[in-house]
Amino acid sequence: MSACAPAHRSTGSRPAICLMAGALLSAAVSLPAHAARIELGASAEEADVIVGCLYPMTGRAGTYGLDSVSGIEMALKDLADEAATGLPVPKIRVVIDDPASKASYGVRIAEDFLRNDHVQVLCGMVSSGVAQAVSEVSRREKVILIGTDHASSRLTIEAGHRYYFRVTNDSWTSMAAGARYLRDLQARDGWTRLAFIGPDYDYGHVSWLDLQHALADLGVRYETVAELWPKLYEPDYSVYIAALQQAKPEIVVTAIWGGDFIAFVKQAASTRFFETIRLANFDTGANYDALVALGDTPPPGLILSARHHNNWPETGRNQRFVRIFHDLNGRYPTYAAEGAYTGILAVARAVEIAGGAKDTEKLVEALEGLKLALPEDPPGFASYIDRDTHQIVQAMAVGTVVPDTRFPPAKVMVGNWAVYDAEDLKPSPEVIRRRRDAARSGWESALPPP
Repeated sequence: MSACAPAHRSTGSRPAICLMAGALLSAAVSLPAHAARIELGASAEEADVIVGCLYPMTGRAGTYGLDSVSGIEMALKDLADEAATGLPVPKIRVVIDDPASKASYGVRIAEDFLRNDHVQVLCGMVSSGVAQAVSEVSRREKVILIGTDHASSRLTIEAGHRYYFRVTNDSWTSMAAGARYLRDLQARDGWTRLAFIGPDYDYGHVSWLDLQHALADLGVRYETVAELWPKLYEPDYSVYIAALQQAKPEIVVTAIWGGDFIAFVKQAASTRFFETIRLANFDTGANYDALVALGDTPPPGLILSARHHNNWPETGRNQRFVRIFHDLNGRYPTYAAEGAYTGILAVARAVEIAGGAKDTEKLVEALEGLKLALPEDPPGFASYIDRDTHQIVQAMAVGTVVPDTRFPPAKVMVGNWAVYDAEDLKPSPEVIRRRRDAARSGWESALPPP
């Protein structure tokens, strides 16, 4: 895929502006300073299954790694409680290390896990770039990889394989929900001018591709006026904010995430950006740390969602999850916590069904179609892993920012929910076919037909 993607062809328009990062990250393996290795659960001698997870512990993405560790601890505690009642719950050992958002270093850690710790399941990762590299280790070594946080849909559509599974909403799911929200918004206010800004690596570009496909599937007509590609962890978004204002979109959809999204919103708020533009972030914008950063006077018009919400659904299961996380950590969780929690539960259930962890092929069969009742599931629905793509199928809620002080220090949360059924958010067979064909013949052929 080129760093600067072609225009949306179904509208006959081309972007007025297209910016990208000017430098590529070095591929050399280095040993950055990072948090010490973490070991949780059973000892190596007692464990029925050993899981090796990769999470960032420092930098802008460090919060997600720390929350993931807490989610894993919560899952292990829930499983221990089940075992105490006499249920046949497997003993799980989890080892965790920090890839520092570097694909080459992530590969090295994964290979060390397999060689030195004898792990039977790999898990984790926040960066989709790291996940892609580790997925190739999974494919080559025929070891299961459970994705718990990274979101590029490429990992299940174009690059999916027998041993890769993802247990959190991917970029397709989020953009399919976002496209439905934009369709309904267009019916109300008639917007037509759309811009996109995302980080200049796989997750950003695939998110834009997902959104274009989802809008095309719904028959939404619009003009793409800008595509912008700042580098990951960009400190200064002023040139991109100015470019967006110059392009005059009515809606800007962004795939910028984490501390980068917070920085972008704060810098945009210091200009007149929000006077004429509505900003939407359907995959990560409603993450708890972003809501805290908005304070009590957020910019107007924000449209947000995330892979887990502390205040939706208002079910006993979700309220319990949020309460226990807060009791353990003294703060409320980002969405990463529930993803990691889900990953460990999925491993446990698969081992139970397979009768152990020694036969990888039986574990694969157990994971395919696996149902899990999770904190983020609305009443009457249980998440499940799609047999064909190995992507978990989940409902999503999109909304706007409202005052809410129930989760301090946040002064706002997302409300005014529009909820989308899980089955409606799956990619169609035609999208999957087109995307897989495009992986062999070039990115442009993956775009929706005119």
